[in-house]
Amino acid sequence: MRAQALFAAALAAWTGPALADFQSCVANLRSSVVAAGVSPAVAAKALDLTAPNDKVVRLSKVQPEFKMPIWDYIGFLVDEQRVDDGKALMRKHAAALKAAEERFGVSRYVIAGVWGVETNFGQDTGDNYLPHALATLICTGNPRANFWRSELIAALKLVHQGDLQLNELYGSWAGAFGQTQFIPTTYQRLAVDFDGDGRRDLVKSTADALGSTANYLRKAGWRPGQPYLVEVKVPSGYSGPTGRKNRVALATYANHGVTRADGRPLSGNGAAGLLLPAGRNGPGFLVFPNFDAIYAYNQAESYALAISYLAQRLAGGPELVTAWPTDDPGLNRLQRLDLQKLLIARGYNIGDADGKIGQASRAAIAAAEQSVGMPGTGRAGTKIYRALGGRQ
Repeated sequence: MRAQALFAAALAAWTGPALADFQSCVANLRSSVVAAGVSPAVAAKALDLTAPNDKVVRLSKVQPEFKMPIWDYIGFLVDEQRVDDGKALMRKHAAALKAAEERFGVSRYVIAGVWGVETNFGQDTGDNYLPHALATLICTGNPRANFWRSELIAALKLVHQGDLQLNELYGSWAGAFGQTQFIPTTYQRLAVDFDGDGRRDLVKSTADALGSTANYLRKAGWRPGQPYLVEVKVPSGYSGPTGRKNRVALATYANHGVTRADGRPLSGNGAAGLLLPAGRNGPGFLVFPNFDAIYAYNQAESYALAISYLAQRLAGGPELVTAWPTDDPGLNRLQRLDLQKLLIARGYNIGDADGKIGQASRAAIAAAEQSVGMPGTGRAGTKIYRALGGRQ
């Protein structure tokens, strides 16, 4: 039913030659995926499409205009609710995590950190029908059409091979899906049957998702038993080396006055890079080769920091010692949800409150900020939250 509703909406938005071109392209796609080894029955059912997915077209062309400050990003992804939920789910799936750690050598806390950041422990996996999304990207002039074609073929082969059902291919508009958001070609290459049922099911099998994530990280260069992140304090006027790739001996940092965040001296023989995501006045982080394995999962330093920090919190580690250099901290998920409710109560049209700050919410926040004499930034920050009556 979800797919039918999407098709109906898309059909209403596309007419004339563009629609005919799309339908012709999809007909050719059906032939090409069959030639690649997908059964005609699977290809016909998956690609019974009449119009592009307008939402996917829009998202594929949008250039992000709003850059989230690091303290907002980390505050949203690593709040107390996610830490508490993660600890509970780690207890529930302790056997699978232990087995994954033993087989692949990857810390169970890092595996769980990926799971938590990617999909909130399997709760937010995406609602886009992948064959429709990928066919849209292929058949509407996207410059990466060949890449998306490979992903479509890989996704349908998962169905053809019996790993998944067609109605389980739901995920992000760009093709990532499952509890830890593999793209289909990565799924084909690195997914493992970790629960022993003969299928590699990263959608419904938590054991398969956790084991496959561990396999990914190990193949990305994870070194068993080695560190990945240490919070440090950088002295005023620091002029030493920085950067994830610019790894030097810990003794070099110590000679420049860098200490652990709690003031203890650095020790050990390893080499690390220094990240200062908010500048020299914010938290500093020494990152080791294992951090690069986490980085490989999505190739963004803020993303790898969020996973690493969540992993440390799940392992019982403390909150960051050094505060972010801002007088307007970001909000956690419960506060974001509350902020949206406050905006709705004041007549702002943002749709349903869900705790996710998208374009409509940012526009409403900016208007609300201006209404109380604040600059219209559109940020879900503490100042506007409290100005509207949010809980302290």
